[in-house]
Amino acid sequence: MRKPRVIRMVFALSLGCFVMVIFYFNSSLKPGSSRQKSRRSPLQTLYDGDQVESAVQAIHQGRRELLEEACRSYTRKRRVLIPEDLKHIIVDDQHGLLYCYVPKVACTNWKRVLMVLTGAHIPGNLRTLSEYSTSQINQRLRSYLKFVFVREPFERLVSAYRNKFTRSYNTAFHKRYGTKIVRRHRPDPQPEALERGNDVSFEEFVYYLVDPATQREEPFNEHWERVHSLCHPCLIHYDVVGKYETLEQDSRYVLQLAGVEDQVSFPASSKSTRTTGDMAAQFFHNISPFYQKKLYNLYRMDFLLFNYSVPAYLKFR
Repeated sequence: MRKPRVIRMVFALSLGCFVMVIFYFNSSLKPGSSRQKSRRSPLQTLYDGDQVESAVQAIHQGRRELLEEACRSYTRKRRVLIPEDLKHIIVDDQHGLLYCYVPKVACTNWKRVLMVLTGAHIPGNLRTLSEYSTSQINQRLRSYLKFVFVREPFERLVSAYRNKFTRSYNTAFHKRYGTKIVRRHRPDPQPEALERGNDVSFEEFVYYLVDPATQREEPFNEHWERVHSLCHPCLIHYDVVGKYETLEQDSRYVLQLAGVEDQVSFPASSKSTRTTGDMAAQFFHNISPFYQKKLYNLYRMDFLLFNYSVPAYLKFR
């Protein structure tokens, strides 16, 4: 009689130990475990606000509030986001980041940083938010840190013109856009210019941009498309609005929020070739007040949403 009782006790103890092992194993894998809790998301770090300088926090809070106020003041209708709206938003699932890239605002360097963080070997391997399902998109928009970098609109525009139309190596842009611009906006063009499109003036580029036929045919190229059309800041609540004018400081802030400032640093950019306000003023010198006004109206929302003043060199005011 004693032997079966001993066997039953041993069996009960073994079963209890087994259940305890299973429970410990399961609990260690749960999202709410202490190991998981020790690492906060960038979004939690931003709004907890105890790991970043208060002065920097205040600057970015001010930018968020100005953007929200401008959206309320200057946009009347809200619409639902579609996948096409999300093609410029790069996803870093490992660190909980969503970055809307804007050409001519240090986006090449930000892509390099994200390639390091995600393990992508080439920019084409970076995933965009448009590739995810609706439920996955909504989950990431709610819980990931969303950031964008912007720039004074006309400095960005002049930078795009200089890069795409005055560099001899950009033959694809000359063929694709330059020939069209010459054909439409140059009186009596030479056959060589019609064929190559490699000598477009800034004035002709402006005529092309403000011509209503341009956008009726196709959307603007991303290098001169408005930021509000690329990143939809009145439909997507950006947690950080970085500025090209404070690029190093703002980039460091994002990396601190992501907790990766010790793993990767933002690449230094060459200031010798950077398009400045004085340089932009020179390009606008020969643009008539009439076309300055039309161009400003085209980019007006970017000026208003991101708190940029009307440039002093413009003559239409």
